[in-house]
Amino acid sequence: MSLALTDADLSLTESARLKITDLLHEVDDSIQGVRVYATAGGCSGISFGMTFTDVIYEEDGVLSLEGCKVVVDDGTLEYLRGVEIDFIDRGDGQATFIFNNLPQIGGGCGSGCGSSGGGCC
Repeated sequence: MSLALTDADLSLTESARLKITDLLHEVDDSIQGVRVYATAGGCSGISFGMTFTDVIYEEDGVLSLEGCKVVVDDGTLEYLRGVEIDFIDRGDGQATFIFNNLPQIGGGCGSGCGSSGGGCC
């Protein structure tokens, strides 16, 4: 059975929750939620991304919110504790998820970091 996550582990703003819920309504019923994952890169040496997932593994952490589930593997979760995911839509075709409060791992680029996906700096 997967680990239930709390807002202390990972939180979403209302905007992010609503966007994820909307996106989940656009995909087929086999999708279980949105998986947050880590890859090498970004200013802290780690970059984060999100994708749909149709599998939730026993060792995954799951943040269950109204209308959506956010799934994180245990290796990624150690880097996401205390992080808030936000969704910003500037209205000019510039819409993105932002990872706030990322921990500084290594000699990154300082306070300029705050979003991730294609690199946060």
